[in-house]
Amino acid sequence: MTTTEPSTDPGPSARHKVLGWLRAHAYGLAIANLVANIGIVVTGAVVRLTGSGLGCPTWPKCTEESYVAHEALGINGVIEFGNRLLTYVLAAIAITVVIAVWNRRGTIRTLAVVIALGVPLQGVIGGITVLSELNPYVVALHLLASMAMVGLCVWLLDDLRSPEREAAPRTVRIAAVVTFVVGWLSLWLGTVVTGSGPHSGDLDSRRTGLDPALMSHIHAYAVYALIAATLVTLWLGRKNAYVRRVTIVLLVIELAQGLIGWVQYLTDLPVLLVGFHMLGAALISAGLARVLVSTRAHSA
Repeated sequence: MTTTEPSTDPGPSARHKVLGWLRAHAYGLAIANLVANIGIVVTGAVVRLTGSGLGCPTWPKCTEESYVAHEALGINGVIEFGNRLLTYVLAAIAITVVIAVWNRRGTIRTLAVVIALGVPLQGVIGGITVLSELNPYVVALHLLASMAMVGLCVWLLDDLRSPEREAAPRTVRIAAVVTFVVGWLSLWLGTVVTGSGPHSGDLDSRRTGLDPALMSHIHAYAVYALIAATLVTLWLGRKNAYVRRVTIVLLVIELAQGLIGWVQYLTDLPVLLVGFHMLGAALISAGLARVLVSTRAHSA
């Protein structure tokens, strides 16, 4: 008669269990990364639209005496300090994504690391924004950097999970690149409009001195060009199901964004509509990146 020795295998450690969970949920964490980066664009808009850009008048401290907001700063200090705290949430999510995909070599790991490094870089640009007393050109850089982060998050998501496909025909790839470039021109011109108009983030912050009405019309022409380029990409890529689907999504976002833009212009820039327009800009950045990456070859 034989006896079976009791197993002494301790099983997977807590560390391995956590790593296993993170790896199994890498895609969901990458979605959280994208949502958080879009979210901080919206909260940044709240800071600007409530005149809280200098709610914490210095950086990295909130005031010369304190790292945190206090009663004397009022609601503006709370709003600005709250936006600063969200940077730590963003960093935590980004680091978690890096850990989740660390065992995957190549573009996936590189993108995750670049996004994670982009968070403190954005924090520094935000600090320079405050120290420059909301210089409109620095504010524009701060926003465009966030838009770039959104695009990188979309690229990471596409690499993690998207349909297996061959590269789109050359004409489609060129059209997607043109759409991407024109889209980013439109985003940049949007920051120029913002820098020349109201809602500067603080009553005393300077403006660019450009004519806001003229810049709004120039921005509108760029949006028209973007819609035209998107339609060309859609037509050329109509036989490719994935390209067609993501381009239609981008076109819908563009049309909604254009409508919001015209309504806010005609109604003298109400704060709520401007906030939705900022959200739309982040979604445009995501859509542009998705169309561009959809034309690449991808293997499961």
